[in-house]
Amino acid sequence: MVEMAEQSFISIMEKLSDDNYASWSVMMRSLLAAENLENTLNGSDQNAEHRRKAKAYLILCLQPNQLVHVRNKDTPEEIWQALRDVHQRETCMSQMVAPLPWTDHHLIRFRLTAPPNLCRGGGPKMVRPRRLMDPEGFLTTLGEFPASSAGDPVDALVSLWNGEMTRAIDTIAPERPLSSNRAKPAPWFTEELAAMKRKKRELECVWRSGYNESDRTRLGSYLRAYAAAIKAARRAHLAANIASAQNRPAALFRVIRGLLTPTNQGGSPDNSAARCEAFARFFADKVALIRSDFDTILTAVSEDVTSAPACPVLLDSFQLVELEDVDKILGEARPTTCILDPCPSWLVREARGGLAEWVKVVVNASLREGKFPASLKMAVIKPLLKKPSLDPTQFGNFRPISNLPYLGKVLEHVVASQLQGFLVDTDFLDPAQSGFRPGHGTETALVALVDDLRRELDRGSVSLLVLLDLSAAFDTVDHGILLGCLAGMGLGGTVLQWLHSFLEGRSQMVSLGDACSAPQPLTCGVPQGSVLSPMLFNIYMKPLGEIIRSFGVRCHLYADDVQLCHSFPPVTKEAVQVLNRCLAAVSDWMRANKLKLNPDKTEVLLVSRKAEQGTGLQPVLDGVTLPLKAQVRSLGVILDSSLSLEPQVSAVARGAFAQLKLVRQLRPYLGKPDLATVVHALVTSCLDYCNALYVGLPLKTVRKLQLVQREAARLITGAAYRERTTPLLRQLHWLPISYRAQFKVLALAYKALNGSGPAYLSERVSRYDPPRSLRSSDEALLAVPSASQVRLAGTRDRAFSVVAPRLWNALPIEVRQAPSLLSFRKRTKTWLWDQAFEHE
Repeated sequence: MVEMAEQSFISIMEKLSDDNYASWSVMMRSLLAAENLENTLNGSDQNAEHRRKAKAYLILCLQPNQLVHVRNKDTPEEIWQALRDVHQRETCMSQMVAPLPWTDHHLIRFRLTAPPNLCRGGGPKMVRPRRLMDPEGFLTTLGEFPASSAGDPVDALVSLWNGEMTRAIDTIAPERPLSSNRAKPAPWFTEELAAMKRKKRELECVWRSGYNESDRTRLGSYLRAYAAAIKAARRAHLAANIASAQNRPAALFRVIRGLLTPTNQGGSPDNSAARCEAFARFFADKVALIRSDFDTILTAVSEDVTSAPACPVLLDSFQLVELEDVDKILGEARPTTCILDPCPSWLVREARGGLAEWVKVVVNASLREGKFPASLKMAVIKPLLKKPSLDPTQFGNFRPISNLPYLGKVLEHVVASQLQGFLVDTDFLDPAQSGFRPGHGTETALVALVDDLRRELDRGSVSLLVLLDLSAAFDTVDHGILLGCLAGMGLGGTVLQWLHSFLEGRSQMVSLGDACSAPQPLTCGVPQGSVLSPMLFNIYMKPLGEIIRSFGVRCHLYADDVQLCHSFPPVTKEAVQVLNRCLAAVSDWMRANKLKLNPDKTEVLLVSRKAEQGTGLQPVLDGVTLPLKAQVRSLGVILDSSLSLEPQVSAVARGAFAQLKLVRQLRPYLGKPDLATVVHALVTSCLDYCNALYVGLPLKTVRKLQLVQREAARLITGAAYRERTTPLLRQLHWLPISYRAQFKVLALAYKALNGSGPAYLSERVSRYDPPRSLRSSDEALLAVPSASQVRLAGTRDRAFSVVAPRLWNALPIEVRQAPSLLSFRKRTKTWLWDQAFEHE
């Protein structure tokens, strides 16, 4: 029974609209609604119009035979008869009408037979109790690998693996039904707290029995102790969760997201088989539409490319693995479980000591036969929303992320490690490619790009930065062309045969909640979420960089993010024609390799000293004139035409303050160390992303980020708003923002000098080699560009190729000669710490 005030009823009913009529009709199909015509909806006062609308909305949402009209003069028996009349389809088992002594209302008690709520899900969900999944018990049930099966084909071995794993997990932890509406207690509510709660109720009953002052005092004291125990239990639980994910950023973000975002207990009504089928059709139709746009004559290109290798075979067989290799891979691989796995991946990881022999036999059989197991080629697609702000009802806003069987990803790890070594030895990949390569990243690519732009500005040149946009690049990779590229880099024998088997015969299905779509065959593309896919895509894109550089245009690549940079004197308008020819060649290569360029989403930034120099400099791509923009987002960083980075700093400051506002909600429940961990994960990570670009920025720009850091220090230490933050930074051992930027530049310089960084950064710094023997020859100094080479003060303070040698030479010699990166970082931070707080 729900009693609602008149104004509340009217305000709620006014919020209904025609759009949600269907959902309200379903939800309220068994509702008994009593309407007081005289007091609620038929008033004659100033709210008469609101009452009329509320009545109309109520009649609209309810079935015509669900509305019960009740008048003040109606007797209880008449009300009961009205309820029976409008619900004749229900079976009335019993009824009773009785007056209530404390009010003028009557109690109507009855029982109806009603159908179940259609909004609830189907049957109970089947789960395995994790507490029963003991690794030792699992290995005991599984037993040793049967030696008689060691020589079986790889497909038979994978079937044996799946069957035995399923048998073992069903024995120790059989599936049990889990009711979807079962209430979940708070995870921090322990047995001790339950006992204290029972004791609290006992003391409350004692006090209420006599209202004695001494009993009241005892109850108040116990209530305070109980509240303190609850707070301590919450803190201990949250601290344990954060500590368990301390060195795992992805797990830490999941823990923090679980604390800050409430769980949707009701579930999504769109997680249905029909929606899964719609997603599957959308992803398949999108790729088919892109492929249909290409000329069918280009099919012959794929056959020609794959007919013969362009160089002798350099790698024709994989090296078999040993038990130590398998144990290392199982320990390093992420234990992500797919619904196709016979048992949880974390259990395989925990029991890897006893499962290494099983995995070794399967992996070596696959490598010997040059065959990827057919049962591991199915991918389960989990649609991922590209941005939280996008509309989740539009399929185009989702990215298809493949969840693959764990054993298949272990196989991919083995092959990827050996292919990576081959690529390093042969130096095959494009030097400008930064995606998914050791020692490379978005920051190194942006540092090189901005350094090029700043040096060109210093020379008085104008630069056009073109950011190409590709549609579904990973999903449209042509298998024939890719295999031709693999053969052209010197792969053959069982190596090429294994990669051919890995690509062909794949399929995928979409999964949402407990619903799945029918499998869809794949004829092209590499699965997003695979271990090998980024490496194969880099090999596929290798010729593109050579084509771009043949026109004298620089390029920077990060997987499918392609950026072209063309610089020229302001008076040379013909240089745009060179860029247009380059873009035309890029478009032809993309079309021949079945990759779709999207001119409408391609962006162009003009970098120059004067804003009016953009007239007549718009490049053309596939007949579309690309407009010049005031700012563009490149790999998560906003670049403007003057390279001031003020829009980027402002955006970072806004986002960091928003994260601080969320973290502040957790302050009552976290201790200082755990709160610092959360702040580092959500706030400091924003400030440190690509902060090598912030070196040398004006103080008015850096101050925005410094304010964020100061507020974060106050949040952790609990300091007052007007308290000085310099002692707080010293207490937390935090470097100020400008010094953090210098630290990042020096770390990149150390990597570039010692061969652990990208080649394009190593080319920008060089050792100081004096023309004659000097004492400085042995001090590990770097050559600093002369004043004639660098004219602008902004370039001297901000360009990596200029500021990195200057900062490096200012370091003490014992810091410059550090034997390892770890020791260099420690010594550099100590030295910068002394520089930042020497006057405090």
